[in-house]
Amino acid sequence: MIPAPLRRAALVVAAATTTLLAIATPAAAHGADAPDGTDYRTAITGVTPDRPGLTARTVEAGARLELTNRTGVDVTVLGYSGEPYLRIGPGGVFENSRSPATWLNRTITGDTRLPAEADPAAAPTWRRVDDGPTARWHDQRTLWRESVPPAAVAADPGREQRVRDWVVPLRVGDDPVEVRGTLDWVPPPDPYPWWVAATLGFLVIGAAGLVPAGTAAGVRALRAAGGLLAVGGAATVALTVGRAVDTGAPGAGGLLAELVTGQVWTLLTGLGALAAGGYALARRPAADFVLALAGACVTLFAGLSNLAVLSRAVPPAAGPAPLTRVLVTVALATGLGAVAAGLLRLHTATRSTPHPTSHPHLTHTP
Repeated sequence: MIPAPLRRAALVVAAATTTLLAIATPAAAHGADAPDGTDYRTAITGVTPDRPGLTARTVEAGARLELTNRTGVDVTVLGYSGEPYLRIGPGGVFENSRSPATWLNRTITGDTRLPAEADPAAAPTWRRVDDGPTARWHDQRTLWRESVPPAAVAADPGREQRVRDWVVPLRVGDDPVEVRGTLDWVPPPDPYPWWVAATLGFLVIGAAGLVPAGTAAGVRALRAAGGLLAVGGAATVALTVGRAVDTGAPGAGGLLAELVTGQVWTLLTGLGALAAGGYALARRPAADFVLALAGACVTLFAGLSNLAVLSRAVPPAAGPAPLTRVLVTVALATGLGAVAAGLLRLHTATRSTPHPTSHPHLTHTP
């Protein structure tokens, strides 16, 4: 017989999961082709000549180039054959459907089949795609598209080195302008120390489940596991914010929109882990079950989904790369540890629960 608190917790979790699926499904396509990490660092060195109100940066670990135009005049991005590709101005962002770049830049690999209308020599056919002053796009000039590294990198992969300098040409009104930048190879980190740290953390936290639940030591162990899970929840929230910032979300409103759409799973996972940690610290009913469930979510949505960060030089998150690896490692250790501790405590509680036994009816002999 499942205890009533455990049944109620399971029903709440099922309802929450159904709601989350309904919310998160429309956002699943957001940034679908952004890399989970890369060893090529794309950087912008400047806009030449400088134009006040015209700014450029890279987002999504360098996967996209972002251009914001607040000059008050139209800025045209030129495609790979020098044809008009994008137009950014007071009226919004427009793309030229006749430009091959419009189609090639649909994906980061640039392998989209060109339609018959793609003709760089044809007069532009403009289609509005956004009403703001900012455009973001994959630009093959800023990326390394080959499946194998450059020859110089293959010969000496342990050394950071320049792959190429790149230029994206623009027209501001009738004046030529260039966005200039660099593409560098950055040697990937050794993932072994991070895996060791995650494994040790998992073992330490999971050991809390071996302490008998009905003792004072068991209470302290539950609280310790809950507190560490809350730390994992905080790490998950920080990781989520870092990834949202790296998408190029503009301002506080844009960041909030990104968090509740493109990053909704990991955001809710982090907040849920914080709540579950507090639940365990308060020794509430079914705390072991909540601990294990929240730990599983942290492991899946913050740990396993970001494993590439441990072995890639450039993670898709704002801030120093080592900090991002620390956050992922903490999420893995606390998530897996909470799962182990919660399940072990549930198993121990099940074995120690007395089962009712049937007694034969006593009869009295006259």
